[in-house]
Amino acid sequence: MILKGTKFQIKVWKFLKTIPKGKVKTYKQVAIGIKNPKSARAVANACAKNPYAPKIPCHRVIRSDGDLGGYSGRGGVKQKLKLLKSEKVAI
Repeated sequence: MILKGTKFQIKVWKFLKTIPKGKVKTYKQVAIGIKNPKSARAVANACAKNPYAPKIPCHRVIRSDGDLGGYSGRGGVKQKLKLLKSEKVAI
């Protein structure tokens, strides 16, 4: 799959593909994972712009306070919750 986006978005999206099914990470953990620890908001923005959901699993990224955050895929946050429950994530 050839990803189309900014260099930063592509870096985030590639990292998202490493999050195992049934696991979640926070936007901050993703920012740290891409070696850009102060970019949690930019990570959230890259997730929001992800046109490849759910193949690139931005649904596996949540807020640090445990809230789901948003979901750019069809169905919005309800779909995000449904995807996480289908992966047996305790929400």
